[in-house]
Amino acid sequence: MPSDYRQPVMDPQSDTDLMTVSSPKLVLERMYRAEAEYLAAGGPGKASFSTLAPFFAPEVVLWQADTLPYGGIWRGHDGMEQFFLAMSATWDRFEMTEQMFLSDTSPLVVLTHVNARSRDSGRELNFPILQMITVTDGRITEVRPFYWDTAAIADACSVSNH
Repeated sequence: MPSDYRQPVMDPQSDTDLMTVSSPKLVLERMYRAEAEYLAAGGPGKASFSTLAPFFAPEVVLWQADTLPYGGIWRGHDGMEQFFLAMSATWDRFEMTEQMFLSDTSPLVVLTHVNARSRDSGRELNFPILQMITVTDGRITEVRPFYWDTAAIADACSVSNH
């Protein structure tokens, strides 16, 4: 286990120890704000992942459908940073709008509408994602996004089909 596992994990927005935050929804809302700041600062390859790292447990697992351009299983902080790089390589724009929390306790279920533009093809796509996110001890430990149509996303990102 990393040596910092038992150390307080501070929320950069509020100087609050995330481990004392009792609401998984609050942890996720703060992570979404930090993600927006990370992307505004240049995102993957330009901004520091340290803005997002405190929100994810060292052993976090993100499951993406294999048929997506960024599909696969992403593990730990290094995996999450690599995932954000893969997303940035795929999408020129990826705006999460109209988020609706379908649960307030862990695992959280969040329905999100996405407006995105493929970096390679330039095609725009609007689609929903349903995410199941587990928060344990104030940190995100697992993320499972469910897409309605992974083929449409892969097609929109492919230059050869257009």
